[in-house]
Amino acid sequence: MDSSRRARTAALRRLGVVTAALAACCAGVVVSGVMSATGSSFPAATPEARCGAGARPETDIQGRVPQSDYDSGRAAKGYRCNTRQVSHQGRTGGFKVLRYTDARGHTCAFYDSTLLFPKDAPFQFTSGEGLGVVVLDMDDPAQPRRTANLQTLGMDTPHESVLLNQRRGLLGAVSGNPGTEPGVLDLYDVKTSCRHPELLSSTPTALLGHESGWSPDGLTFYASSTGGQTLVAIDLTDPTAPKPIFEQSGVNYHGMRVSADGRTLYVANIGNSGAGARFSSGGLRIIDVSEIQDRQPDPQVRVIKDLTWPEHSIPQVPQPFTRNGRDYLLEVDEYANYSLTAGVDQANAPVGAARIIDVTDPEQPTIVSDLRLQVHQPSAREGDEKNDPGADIPVQGYAAHYCSVPYVKDPEVVACSMILSGLRVFDISRLAEPREVGYFNRPLTGTRPDNPSAMGAFAMSQPAWDVKRHSIWYSDGNTGFYDVRLTNGAGSLLDR
Repeated sequence: MDSSRRARTAALRRLGVVTAALAACCAGVVVSGVMSATGSSFPAATPEARCGAGARPETDIQGRVPQSDYDSGRAAKGYRCNTRQVSHQGRTGGFKVLRYTDARGHTCAFYDSTLLFPKDAPFQFTSGEGLGVVVLDMDDPAQPRRTANLQTLGMDTPHESVLLNQRRGLLGAVSGNPGTEPGVLDLYDVKTSCRHPELLSSTPTALLGHESGWSPDGLTFYASSTGGQTLVAIDLTDPTAPKPIFEQSGVNYHGMRVSADGRTLYVANIGNSGAGARFSSGGLRIIDVSEIQDRQPDPQVRVIKDLTWPEHSIPQVPQPFTRNGRDYLLEVDEYANYSLTAGVDQANAPVGAARIIDVTDPEQPTIVSDLRLQVHQPSAREGDEKNDPGADIPVQGYAAHYCSVPYVKDPEVVACSMILSGLRVFDISRLAEPREVGYFNRPLTGTRPDNPSAMGAFAMSQPAWDVKRHSIWYSDGNTGFYDVRLTNGAGSLLDR
């Protein structure tokens, strides 16, 4: 490894330790004694994709980009399997990519331009991206055109909270960071013109910010602060005058999604660990929020059921969908659990990746199957993969972050951003036996003077779907926004 790469590795390790310490401090938990990930409880990796014509396949185990590929120049060519790049925009990205077609028939993409504000501000400017949430005109997907940057407080530093309500054409975000931040909720009308969204309100109604959820009817916005230990429900009947209608403290909740009828809240529950316990003690929490949905005075919520799994790391978000009339969640765990006492060597740290959970009976949720790569497995983590660029950083590493489905009803395909491994696509036509059908990864190689700690891929965004064109949109924090088309028949999973 040359001196510049060693320097960047050292810098990113220091950043990872500082961020991990910040997260642990703000969450009010003790990070120590992480359980070994060598147990037999870990599920097997999902069968890997069989690549067709035009592939530029991975050279190592499923999902890995080894140091040798950087040294040889192979990584600079990128990796693809049953995919091809349609277009690329910018050099930064964040946690969400969203798609919307407005009342005039124009189609837009929205994506947050930062992983951590204000740290990222210098290279947001030098990359030409600008601050805030980026708006792209996607009428011609081969030539994305930036039409606006939304730069109100919530959009400048939204962390993981940017969400779009399709029914009402509202885009919302809450100011936040990895710990928490005063929760200013910004709401924009994108229905009238997605190219030039109109600010409707910017109010401190979310209390504290980090992650979010939105009822399908667009009338209730939920904000969680994780480290701030708060949950707030906000009435958006009038989006120009948001009104908090429920507040709860002492809960360490992450991403949230709401059932179709608005009466059940599915929460990625980080939990509050005690001394000597793992950083993340939670899993899935199912909550009855019918009194909030019904707008009862002084509404109360009730925990219906908690579910955990042996291999979980930090629960990120559960996305509802249905299959043949049954209710399911596509749940994702984010980066690896870790121990400060063990530094940033994650050989013994579990990777939760993703899973499908049957919640038809919310009092008896059951895990149906798992979505994970070979590189996530304990046997791989005990080898030399920790030497790959970015692999031993607690806030990056070989792990999942967000997944999405193209439809709420009867989807047969899933797309996931799996940080160093890029965009991964899975066939879930058989829910109990998912298999990978494609991938796309363009890791950062070389150096970025404006961002010296950046290395490898940093795919952390929730993907969006252009169903008609068999395409997926996602962003990489180190290299920007991508429109990726499924090829060699993989796109047929989107046909209805």
